[in-house]
Amino acid sequence: MVKKNLLITGSEGQLGQSIKKLSINFSDYNFIFKNKYQLDISNFSLLKNEIKENKIDTIINCAAFTNVDQAEKNKKIANLINNLSVENLANICRTENLQLIHISTDYVFDGKKKYPYVEDDITNPVNFYGFSKLEGEKRILENKLKNSAIIRTSWLYSDQKNNFVRKILNKIYNNQELAVVCDEVGSPTNSYDLGLFILNIIPLINSNQTEIYHFSNRGYCSRYELAKEILKISGKSMNILPIYSSSLKINRPEFSAFDLSKIKKEFAYEPTDWRNSLKVYLNKSSFYEI
Repeated sequence: MVKKNLLITGSEGQLGQSIKKLSINFSDYNFIFKNKYQLDISNFSLLKNEIKENKIDTIINCAAFTNVDQAEKNKKIANLINNLSVENLANICRTENLQLIHISTDYVFDGKKKYPYVEDDITNPVNFYGFSKLEGEKRILENKLKNSAIIRTSWLYSDQKNNFVRKILNKIYNNQELAVVCDEVGSPTNSYDLGLFILNIIPLINSNQTEIYHFSNRGYCSRYELAKEILKISGKSMNILPIYSSSLKINRPEFSAFDLSKIKKEFAYEPTDWRNSLKVYLNKSSFYEI
């Protein structure tokens, strides 16, 4: 059987690193991992040459500007990475007839809904990060790529330090005061679960244009409830102070949980409950290497 050549952009990020660790279990693929220093996806000719030289079949685009606060201050850079560079990928995938798996976000929604979002709900981002990611989605959809997907995910965490779960753990083990937003509700996502889902569905996507899918761990909670669950699993004891999002400088969607019916229907895929996945993750992690 001929192996598919997979290019993973943004390979040093949370999802890229998770896919790298999972790659040893997927012998059907040849993996090519490129971080932002090795491959600048905003450079069209460089990107096209890389793809042609390595005879790429599928691109998993993990490259993104994800710092919500910094996106407001650096709109040009956020737009370059989340929108214009994505347009480069989409154009090349169309002309070369390649498969594109692009990672997007729950922040394309305004959070005013009271029950989980489905894929065709109206988008209306409340900050520039969400806006730039939505513009990137539009560039892909315009190109009508075959057997390709935009996968929206939310509240991603991994072994890397720069995510909500690790930050909470760090404060717990350093006995630092904890104040956590209680009126932001979403679906936590273990990046290993997301990576596994992506690698499993690559050969299963069969469409004449790009499909949008929602993926997170099953269920939802507030950030405060998530912090309380992390504390409970850690076995430590301390107070967590609930605060309201009105104290934050940048708007974020109040409710952005996902309805997962589409991936269950199309791929018979049932994500793990967020509490169970968090427990597995924390039990594998070394609390003292935070």
